[in-house]
Amino acid sequence: MTTSEIPIDPSAAPPPDAVDDHLRELDFDPETVPDPDGPSPRTVVFDIGEVLVDETRVWSIWADLLGVSPLTFAAVLGAAISQGEDHQLVFPHLAPNIVWEEFQDEHERRLGGLQERDLYPDVRPCLDELRSLGFEVALAGNQPALRNAQLRALDLPHDVLATSEELGVEKPELAFFEGVMRLVKAPEPADVLYVGDRIDNDVEPAARFGMRTCWLRRGPWAHLQDPSEDLEIDLVLEGLGELPLLLSEWRG
Repeated sequence: MTTSEIPIDPSAAPPPDAVDDHLRELDFDPETVPDPDGPSPRTVVFDIGEVLVDETRVWSIWADLLGVSPLTFAAVLGAAISQGEDHQLVFPHLAPNIVWEEFQDEHERRLGGLQERDLYPDVRPCLDELRSLGFEVALAGNQPALRNAQLRALDLPHDVLATSEELGVEKPELAFFEGVMRLVKAPEPADVLYVGDRIDNDVEPAARFGMRTCWLRRGPWAHLQDPSEDLEIDLVLEGLGELPLLLSEWRG
């Protein structure tokens, strides 16, 4: 289904009073709720790692393969993130005599693919509610192509799914967001909201491309990165539970 084919029924959105009541139940301060300018997006694109998928198992298995504790691995990963380094720097630092790429097949065997237990609990309700409200939902992030089949097997509510390997380019390259635009067939970048946990890979390049942005503050990158003062972010959330309500309110 293309963006132009998505039925938008204004009556489907909850009335403003209901939105305000629900935000109060969430202990949401109305004065801190972002008030984006311009029309609301019609398509919502979700990054995968630490937005949909809790990567705790992924990193714990790598720690075991490298022969260190999960705590040690997490500490070195945090240091790399804080210094603006790529996460792959962790592997040679912790195990300089190991070619970590040779263990990728064993890592995948132990992981057993992405599973239901790896999903954050707010993912299914959020995606399901967004689609019921008439928003197109896409899943797209820096992932190997084999994750596509695993995500499809989880039967998440979505309209479009793509990995960086399938697109042939990774974030933060703007060509990644251009590829997503082609997949969702959105007329303009501003018709798309990109939801990501990383400032460097998700929010900043998506905003530079012209998309609306949602910074989801969970996972190690979200807690260790700070946006620049001139970066305008449309929504800043601690979880996905309030996203459908905020988008409904934005749509008016």
